[in-house]
Amino acid sequence: MLSRPEVLIESNALLGEGPRWDAERRRLLWVDIERGEVHAWDGIDHVVEVGTRVGAVAPAENGELLVALADRLAFIGEDGIRTAVAFPHGAELRANDGICDSRGRFWVGTMRLDEAPGHAALYRYDGATLGPVVDGVGLSNGIGWSPDETLMYYVDTLTSRVDVFDYDGDVANRRTFVEIDKDDGFPDGLAVDDEGGVWVALWAGRAVRRYAPDGTLEEVVPVPADNVTACCFGGDDGSTLFITTAKPDGRVFYADAGVSGPAAQPFRSTAPSDAEPTSAR
Repeated sequence: MLSRPEVLIESNALLGEGPRWDAERRRLLWVDIERGEVHAWDGIDHVVEVGTRVGAVAPAENGELLVALADRLAFIGEDGIRTAVAFPHGAELRANDGICDSRGRFWVGTMRLDEAPGHAALYRYDGATLGPVVDGVGLSNGIGWSPDETLMYYVDTLTSRVDVFDYDGDVANRRTFVEIDKDDGFPDGLAVDDEGGVWVALWAGRAVRRYAPDGTLEEVVPVPADNVTACCFGGDDGSTLFITTAKPDGRVFYADAGVSGPAAQPFRSTAPSDAEPTSAR
């Protein structure tokens, strides 16, 4: 049964984002984009400062963390932060939300700092190459896959839509899944549950919505924060919904979703073993 969200972390984040449940280490990963902080909560909220904006974090198969910094992808390990590959963009853009697919590849989007539409992209990183998959993006945000992995859901916040692609490892046939009235907020991060329901965080909407696979609105989860940014599933049975928010609130919430969802897929390189060192194209 769906429960009311309660405070998990009194974080006072400026722009809390990108929650991911690291099942192997039983911890919640998330970022504060504007403070340049990567968080790992295991009962205690551990913080790594990365010195620049950080749009997303994902667990890596080798125990490190893959992070999307403003201008590059990097790994955080015992020896500090090391660059993996640079984004092919200038200082007017930065990385935003990102997540790994079941093959271990990292899908990550970008946005202009002034939020002008049409200049950003959605990229995919396989351990060797960072390449664009969708161009002409405004503000790249939530990404998720249907349980059978035949569909990929995607948010470009400036469109006020959640779109869906046919998916077979690549994407095709982009179309509208749901359109959200601007008076109700703006779609931000998303998560897909094990029944195929699509949970969408609403910036300026004080809520997370669950849409059925056919696009029907089925649940509205009120969140006591003006700007709800993202959500993910986690916990021991996968039925805890973790929710990040931004200022003026900036706390991390949790709720019993009444349905389970997948933990974060870890990053693992799918590049051929004889691939050249990491590069952008």
